[in-house]
Amino acid sequence: MSQPKVLIIIGDATETVDTLYPYYRLIEGGYRPVVAAPEKRRYQMVMHEVKPGWTITKEWEGYTIEAEIAFADLVPEEYAGIFFSGGRAPEYIREDEALLRATRYFFEKNLPIASVCHGVEIPARADCVRGRRMATVAKCKFDLEICGGIYVNEPCVVDGNLVSGRTFHDNGHYFGAFMKLLDANRG
Repeated sequence: MSQPKVLIIIGDATETVDTLYPYYRLIEGGYRPVVAAPEKRRYQMVMHEVKPGWTITKEWEGYTIEAEIAFADLVPEEYAGIFFSGGRAPEYIREDEALLRATRYFFEKNLPIASVCHGVEIPARADCVRGRRMATVAKCKFDLEICGGIYVNEPCVVDGNLVSGRTFHDNGHYFGAFMKLLDANRG
C-alpha cells in the first residue's frame, strides 16, 4: 500500500522549525511529505525568534530544503492534506494563482489542513478563513481578521478540518491534532 502524500507549502524564507518538524512527523506517521513551492528547486529556510530585549523578530539563515513540485504542477486530488508553513514566505507566495486554487480545493473538499505562524496568510488570501477560528503569530492577527477569520491565541486550535498553531513553539501541541485528522481520513 502506498503512503498517502501530504503537501508542505513553502517558499524562500520559510521558517526552518515550522517546516522540518512537520516534515519528519509526517514521515513518522506513515505519510509522504511533498514539499511544494513556486518552482522546483532548493529553497533557503530561516530561523525566527524574538530576541530578548527586541520588539521585532530576528532572522538567521537556517537549513535549505528541496521543493519536489512547483505550484503550477500540483494536482490537489493526489494529496491527503495540506500544511502551510510559516516564516516570511507566505507573504510572498500568497498571490500565486495555482497555490490559491489548490488551497481552495482542500477547503472545499473538507480535507485535513494545518497552518502555523504566517502560514495563515495563504488561506486568508484564498478567501477560505471567513468564520473560521485559527491560531497564528500575533502580528498576523490583522491578516486573519481582515479576511473574516477569528483569531485565537492558543497553541492548538481545531476548527473542523482546520488545525493551527501560533509559532514553532506550538509544534508539539497542534501538529498531533493534524495527524489525527489525516489518520481519520485515511480509512
